[in-house]
Amino acid sequence: MPFVRIDAYGGADDDRLDALGRAVHDALVETLGIPSDDHFQVLTAHDPARGTLRYDGYLGVRRDEGIVFVTIALRAGRTTERKQALYRRIAQLAEERAGTDPRNVFVTLTENTSADWSLGDGLAQYVGSGSC
Repeated sequence: MPFVRIDAYGGADDDRLDALGRAVHDALVETLGIPSDDHFQVLTAHDPARGTLRYDGYLGVRRDEGIVFVTIALRAGRTTERKQALYRRIAQLAEERAGTDPRNVFVTLTENTSADWSLGDGLAQYVGSGSC
């Protein structure tokens, strides 16, 4: 059960946001085996003229105003190799579908436990469950 937030800069119209959302979702399905109907995202465009996102060239990666921040919260348990495959696939699909240069795809994962999720009705549906 990942929850995804995508913040995009520079030319992030509805079509680009949709393409980025699909890219991230498909990468999660392909690399981590997330069910295809497990699709929860918040997509936000930021206006470069207002300067609402900050970025720089860190660790030798030179970013520009095409930057996309992808934040994914999910339950713990994936290997480092699967996470690396996820990062690669998100970057590939973001380039193919949204024209986003892979150097501008900044991804963070935040892992938690089953008790950290309520999917509605005030219940912790994953407690005692073996679901994704």
